[in-house]
Amino acid sequence: MTSWRSFAHGRPDSVRYDPNAAFGVEEAIRFAKGIEDLNNDYYEDPTWGLNGMRRVRENTTMPLATNTVVVNFEQLATNILNPAVDVILLDTTFWGGIRPCVKAAGVCETFQFGIAVHSSGELGIQLATMLHLGAVLPNLVFHADAHYHQLTGDIIVGGPMRYENGTIKVPTAPGLGVELDRDKLGQYADLHKTLGGYPYDRDPSRPGWFSVVPNTRWADPSDARVVDY
Repeated sequence: MTSWRSFAHGRPDSVRYDPNAAFGVEEAIRFAKGIEDLNNDYYEDPTWGLNGMRRVRENTTMPLATNTVVVNFEQLATNILNPAVDVILLDTTFWGGIRPCVKAAGVCETFQFGIAVHSSGELGIQLATMLHLGAVLPNLVFHADAHYHQLTGDIIVGGPMRYENGTIKVPTAPGLGVELDRDKLGQYADLHKTLGGYPYDRDPSRPGWFSVVPNTRWADPSDARVVDY
């Protein structure tokens, strides 16, 4: 996954390359050498595991970021004592809510590690938690991630939240600021029964298979077979 972040005042776009831990360590290092001259915010999860990430970090000038190998306080403590990652991508799903994310951000600020707000393709309810999280983090210096613009619908009243000049406003209504649209929820629940789960981790060439990170065997792009999930 590659994402670009545009900055104001004429500054160039920046790059965040995220292969989702698909590279072996040596591959990740070689790839890093090839993109170090770009305006990189960070290099996200190039390989799997703290040891692998640490070896990559020792062989690149880019900051490393993760939303996979530092997702709880025990892992955060390990990373502080023996750094493998420079930027912790906070996610209210992985960390267990807004409060643990705020606590983790405070720990990172104390030990001078970077933070950013992750996106895992969330719908409007979790997006609201992420917006509230980002709004209260004084040490958030990176633009928040978002896959929200890729959605065609949502399960909150009023439909998908709207972007304005590349940003989404923090909801101001009580609670998280959004309300569940139960008709939409029913509609998508029925659709789930028909289509099955989100095939993010599925390989069309191997029916019934689920990926386990790390994984180096991928689908053949030329294989046009359709799998019934």
